[in-house]
Amino acid sequence: MNSTDNPIRLLLVDDQELVRAGFRMVLDAQSDMTVTAEASDGQRAVEVAATAEFDVVLMDIRMPRLDGVQATKRIAAMPDAPRVLVLTTFDLDEYVFAALKAGAAGFLLKDAGPDELLNAIRAVHAGDAVVAPSTTRRLLERFVPSMPEPGASPDAKLSVLTAREREVLLAVGKGMTNAEIAAALFLAEATVKTHIGRILAKLQLRDRVQMVVMAYETGLVRTGC
Repeated sequence: MNSTDNPIRLLLVDDQELVRAGFRMVLDAQSDMTVTAEASDGQRAVEVAATAEFDVVLMDIRMPRLDGVQATKRIAAMPDAPRVLVLTTFDLDEYVFAALKAGAAGFLLKDAGPDELLNAIRAVHAGDAVVAPSTTRRLLERFVPSMPEPGASPDAKLSVLTAREREVLLAVGKGMTNAEIAAALFLAEATVKTHIGRILAKLQLRDRVQMVVMAYETGLVRTGC
């Protein structure tokens, strides 16, 4: 639980000043959040993120100088990197898919209501992923076939996982919650969390979002199924 003594520090990145002003008005009204900096393009966002500490970055996708995908990739590579929540106008956007691969913790449509935005920020800050399974599935089914992952074969990538871990990864890829996975596999929810932690470590993934992407890219979850 966040307290007013330790508010969520936000970096707001959007090339439209009016959009930033609107977001800031909503965010600064919250007792557990504070917009500590703004940036009008991706290059500036990277520079600001490197000089101050933030908990969550609200990242526009399409911007001049450096787009949100490249900015996300550079910020995610920083030590103690803040979580990145991508803001987009379109839910089926190749830039969003690329941003998720680059390390974004999730994405949100710009026309989302204030409550949805605030809940998403709090969820991302708490370490959860913010991607609706149905939207993610449509996004991945559209872009995974045309954007194959180069390098190792699927078997090589997943060979480090136990049979149970593959089952858990498959379930995460299908958009199941920890509670649903626990029920389906007859496991305690704490055990599911342990498996997810091991999968993240073995596959060197940042979070649940990248687990979903990996499940599709390796063919563990088949598009169109």
